[in-house]
Amino acid sequence: MPTSSFINGEFIGGDRNLAVENPATGAQIMTIAGADAATAGMKALDAASAAAASWAATTPRHRSDILRRAYELCLERADDLAVTMTMEMGKPLAEAYGEVNYGAEFLRWFSEEAVRSSGRFRPAPAAAGQNILVYSQPVGPTLLITPWNFPFSMGTRKIGPALAAGCTVVLKPANLTPLSSLLLMEILHEAGVPSGVVNCVVTEDSATLSSTLMDDPRLRKISFTGSTPVGRTLLSQASRNVLRTSMELGGNAPFLVLESADVDKTVTAVMAGKFRNNGEACTAANRIYVHRNIAEEFTAAFVDKVKALVLGNGLDEGTTLGPLIDQAAVQKCQDLVDDAVSKGAEVLLGGRALERAGHFFPATVLTNVPRVARVNKEEIFGPVAPIIVCETVDDMVEAANDTEFGLMAYVCGQDIDQVRDVVGRIESGMVAVNVGVASDPAAPFGGVKQSGIGREGSHEGLDEYLELKYVRIG
Repeated sequence: MPTSSFINGEFIGGDRNLAVENPATGAQIMTIAGADAATAGMKALDAASAAAASWAATTPRHRSDILRRAYELCLERADDLAVTMTMEMGKPLAEAYGEVNYGAEFLRWFSEEAVRSSGRFRPAPAAAGQNILVYSQPVGPTLLITPWNFPFSMGTRKIGPALAAGCTVVLKPANLTPLSSLLLMEILHEAGVPSGVVNCVVTEDSATLSSTLMDDPRLRKISFTGSTPVGRTLLSQASRNVLRTSMELGGNAPFLVLESADVDKTVTAVMAGKFRNNGEACTAANRIYVHRNIAEEFTAAFVDKVKALVLGNGLDEGTTLGPLIDQAAVQKCQDLVDDAVSKGAEVLLGGRALERAGHFFPATVLTNVPRVARVNKEEIFGPVAPIIVCETVDDMVEAANDTEFGLMAYVCGQDIDQVRDVVGRIESGMVAVNVGVASDPAAPFGGVKQSGIGREGSHEGLDEYLELKYVRIG
């Protein structure tokens, strides 16, 4: 297992002073070397800058072949990756294997997209004998900052398109979950990624790392996944050197259960949308709006399903809901539940943090949740499901849009005309209809309003790392 930052093709070593904890037990998994942010960051940018021209000059097919090999190696090392993710982040092992497949698919997808960068050549409309040529070139060295909740796939989702486009990268993983990213560095190196093309800096001082690199004119892009407040700060810093930015920020996803919804299928979708990844996902269903005429039936069926969840260590067989990342996350869930109850909500299930080793909060269902409760305004990032009953579809849409966020939304219903109308009115970059999971490497992932800028995945994900060049030919 690598235990230090990866710069210019080597794990650089150092004193092991950064503890990685298993959230299911509270015990330390291992200690790794936390780098000095400014020193290691500049070394990583030096390496990425030195390798930029030669990597950009490689053929798209060469880059494609390397990414394809990395994809295959990820699947070969699925056991190592899945167990590591569960130990450092807490998700059930079955979900960790799912993330290995999902994350590896970004490498395969962008291995295929690498050879499909578009361009055009055409006569100039008003100038005889002249032509217009438009093609793409890599943006240049990029800083990629990833969160702890999907510690493997967030790296591949950014590294895949960057390498496919011909960019070099400096990756900054979350210091709570660095091990998956270090394993990814090992895999990419084995796949044939040249020294300096991919670098990874593990440090607790994220602010110094980002500000140091973003003040250097050699850095040309930043891609960040995390909270909206941090995203705002990074956007401000990016303005100083007019950096290209991709921001996947906070979410507050509404789940609209229309009167025409099939209850059994809807409950299945809500379970996936709410409790996948222990509820710690920016796309998690945060607010469940249910039409009055179906609310009683839906709530009873939903509570029955939630009762069947098995809370425990993600490595234990049968566990379907793991711990939260740390005690602060547990406390936030408790505070949100207490606030809702103080304002009139009723706890149907759960509602109280568990007194046991690790960072556990039980699956919780709230009903009669008023619009003024904090759970309607703040990202929960935990297994708390607030149900809000609405009288009309218009009420549901109005409540769903009453947020600064616009990342993900869910709609369940069998009346296709009504579903189509609601989807068109929802202010969200992504909408899932009658399903609880929508993320796909072949689809453009991203939000509107204060949920972000740009898209990851699909053809658009490659474009985020490319600059257009227009050439006039006489």
